[in-house]
Amino acid sequence: MILAEDVTPREPGSLSPQMLEELFAAHYPRLVGLAGLLGADDPEDVAQEAFARLHGRARALRRPETAPAYLRATVCNLTRNRRRHLRLARLRQPPPPEPAAAAELVVLGREEHRELAGALDRLSRRQREALVLRYWLDLADHEVAEAMGVSPGSAKTHIRRGLAALQRALGGASL
Repeated sequence: MILAEDVTPREPGSLSPQMLEELFAAHYPRLVGLAGLLGADDPEDVAQEAFARLHGRARALRRPETAPAYLRATVCNLTRNRRRHLRLARLRQPPPPEPAAAAELVVLGREEHRELAGALDRLSRRQREALVLRYWLDLADHEVAEAMGVSPGSAKTHIRRGLAALQRALGGASL
């Protein structure tokens, strides 16, 4: 039960705590999966950080309906930054033991998906991002472009080239 004194007035366009909770419940699992498929070694942390950043910007967000797109773009950027940081850190240290696979990668590890997962892993970072956003999250081309921070034409090019590279890697199999 919400009492009148418990309700904090909110500015137009800002996200209420209840809206943030609903966003978390609706989008967290898919954002963890997105981070895992993009190669984050800590996908849960990436998704949580995206929500923390959204919470910090909740009052500045002009249109609350753009929050899911903001979260996807943040996950892509955080994953990209973490992979870059880890690459540099690994150059300075001896190689660490193999990390445990994310749950989504374990599922993809089934026999019928191993070849596809391997081919996806060999794609360029941009092609892998574009294909994962387009086909795993089922985003439209303009949403893929927004999440990646590129133009729609560039996103379409990454998708097309990624699909062609996957087909070549899988011996011309139809995707």
